[in-house]
Amino acid sequence: MPRERIHNFNAGPAALPESVLRVAQDELLNYKQTGMSIMEHSHRGNSYEQVHEEAKTLIKELMNIDDRYEVLFLQGGASHQFAMIPYNFLKRGTRANYVLTGSWSEKAKKEANYIGQTYSGASSKADHYTYIPAFDTIKTSKDDAYVHLTSNNTIYGTAWKDYEPLKEWNAPVFADMSSDIFSRPIPVDHFDLIYAGAQKNLGPSGVTVVIVKRDLVERFTEHAEQLPAIMRYQTHIEGNSLYNTPPTFAIYMMKTVLTWIKEQGGLEEMKRRNEQKAALLYHAIDESNGFYKGHSDNASRSLMNVTWMLPTEELTKQFLTEASEKLFSGLNGHRSVGGVRASIYNAVPMESCEVLQNFMDEFAKKHR
Repeated sequence: MPRERIHNFNAGPAALPESVLRVAQDELLNYKQTGMSIMEHSHRGNSYEQVHEEAKTLIKELMNIDDRYEVLFLQGGASHQFAMIPYNFLKRGTRANYVLTGSWSEKAKKEANYIGQTYSGASSKADHYTYIPAFDTIKTSKDDAYVHLTSNNTIYGTAWKDYEPLKEWNAPVFADMSSDIFSRPIPVDHFDLIYAGAQKNLGPSGVTVVIVKRDLVERFTEHAEQLPAIMRYQTHIEGNSLYNTPPTFAIYMMKTVLTWIKEQGGLEEMKRRNEQKAALLYHAIDESNGFYKGHSDNASRSLMNVTWMLPTEELTKQFLTEASEKLFSGLNGHRSVGGVRASIYNAVPMESCEVLQNFMDEFAKKHR
């Protein structure tokens, strides 16, 4: 007898909507009566081309992206973008500004250091990345090649809340939004480049979405000509993300997830649900009389990754063991931080968060 579906709180690859999985299951062997799977179709054929274009159209529609931007489907994850961005936009004699709010922004800056000069306009590392720096503490310059931020920090459970002050920065603004893209509406026009691995809110691993201003790429065309063709954004713009064979099944799955988001009510509805889910778990932390201690400051709390500590390592192990017995998956905190982490991306249902909240309440009452 097949095992029931569990409560999936994995940080990524993460939960997918069950209805999306059923669509993929139904179409796996015979996509749209073509007699073969979408995985078997040529990426140059009409069947896949429709999937490709529909995915782009849905991204633009749901995020309200205007014609100044290109939407690209690339490979290599966000980690590849850590290098591709400075290769394309960090000229000799300029510096890139990385706002450090966690391990992924550190890794992005480290990769850029191999290519050019960088500095950090702000960092919360000294306080164990428990908060997002206030805008009035972030140093920027009109001479920055670009300012880079990580919108949501999966390991530490922090997130940027308000992007309005970005308009005051006089340099291009780039953002790694891998773990919270499509979780709420964002002002895309405040950014020059956004990138995100799909495996949190958009689908399975394998495809990376890049949203980039055309005129930004055009300004750096001469600079980028020294790069191998596959490393240039212009190459992928001109090739409609088909310069090399794209991850067709991952893009098909992403298109199906995007259709689900639209059918559910779009990004405003995703935001409403995510706020409700996060509130359940933060309530369990706040009402535990100190038994659970959240990692992040209240003002910087993530809606996607709720992180907390228990009083002892022994209690943490017991919590995770009992959670596993109750069919919770993925609650181990990141190895660099420890504790517990619940990743509650779009596809994690309210019911799973309600069951986890009840488990947290009962465990705290039993052991404090």
